[in-house]
Amino acid sequence: MLPSVYEKEEHVKSRKDIIREYKERKPTAGVFMVKNTVNGRLLLGSTLNIDGPLNKHRFMLQIGSHRNAVMQKDWKEFGEDAFVFEILETVEPSDTPGFDITEELALLEEIWIEKLDPFGEQGYNTDRKIREA
Repeated sequence: MLPSVYEKEEHVKSRKDIIREYKERKPTAGVFMVKNTVNGRLLLGSTLNIDGPLNKHRFMLQIGSHRNAVMQKDWKEFGEDAFVFEILETVEPSDTPGFDITEELALLEEIWIEKLDPFGEQGYNTDRKIREA
């Protein structure tokens, strides 16, 4: 027997429930990269909320208003398909006394800066401060 219309509605989340769940969701901190697959240059970044900056970088590049002029030039020259947006590592939250997510993120930043060296000819970064709001 098929469920009635009323039974189906019980399984659908209300707009209010979806908004509440979104507000209760803890943001994920981590390190990300935007890489040009044609010339290998990359932008390394980190944030306490990984979803926002990745979307921001893609959007700013798409509308031609990215603050990094060299990266914007490459985007225009090589096209959107030449770029990959990747989360490299996230910070696992912990209930351990003394755990500080900002300190953990700072450690990850240093590790990835040393590993990828995203400066000069191989990168779009201009300084070691890669954290975004």
